[in-house]
Amino acid sequence: MPFKKLIAPLKATLEHKGFEAPLPFQKKILSKIKSGASMFAIAPKGSGKTTSIVLSVIQKLKGKAFEDAPRVLIFVENKQAALDLELEFNAFKRGTDLRVYCAYDEKNIDDQRNEIYDGTDIVIATPKRLNKIFFLNGINLNKLQMCIIEDAEFLLGNNSFAEVARTPESIGKCQYIIFAEKLDKRFERWLDTFMYNAPVVKL
Repeated sequence: MPFKKLIAPLKATLEHKGFEAPLPFQKKILSKIKSGASMFAIAPKGSGKTTSIVLSVIQKLKGKAFEDAPRVLIFVENKQAALDLELEFNAFKRGTDLRVYCAYDEKNIDDQRNEIYDGTDIVIATPKRLNKIFFLNGINLNKLQMCIIEDAEFLLGNNSFAEVARTPESIGKCQYIIFAEKLDKRFERWLDTFMYNAPVVKL
C-alpha cells in the first residue's frame, strides 16, 4: 500500500514528517493488512513495525470516530509500552477525530471501565488489565475489527500468553496481526485456532 493510497490526513502527516515511501517491510505488509488478512508480521527492530500498526489502524478506521465500542484492540507489555504507542497514534492521527485509550495495571480499574464505556475507537491494553475490565463487563469486544499484539515476545514465559489466547473466545469475526522479531513455536499454536491459516510475513 503506497503512501499515496492512504486517507488525506495520514498523507498530510507523512509529508509533514518527511516520509516519502514505505520501508521494505512496510511495503510487504501494509497492503496485506489493508486486505483484512490475519498474519504474523516478523521483522527486527527498526523495520517500521510500530508505524505499520499506527498507519494500518488509522487507515482501517478511515480516521473517523464511530459509536462507543472499540473497533481496534492492541495488546502491549506494560504501561510504558502503552503510553509510547499512544504517543505514536497522537502524532499520526492529526486531522482525524479518532479516540485512543490506554488501559494498564497502575490505573484505577473503575475509572478505566467508565472511561472506556464513554466511548473509544482504539484500546491499547496490557493483557491482565484488559481481562479484568472485560470480566467486570467494562468493555464491549463485539465490534472489534482488528486485534493486534505489539512486540509479542513479551507474552512468552508469563500468564499473559494464556490471557491473550482467551480473548478471541469473546470476539466475533476479526483480523488478528501478531508483530514480533521472531516466530516462536508457541505462537504457531494459534494457527489451529484464531490464526487459522494465517501467513507468516518476514523481512
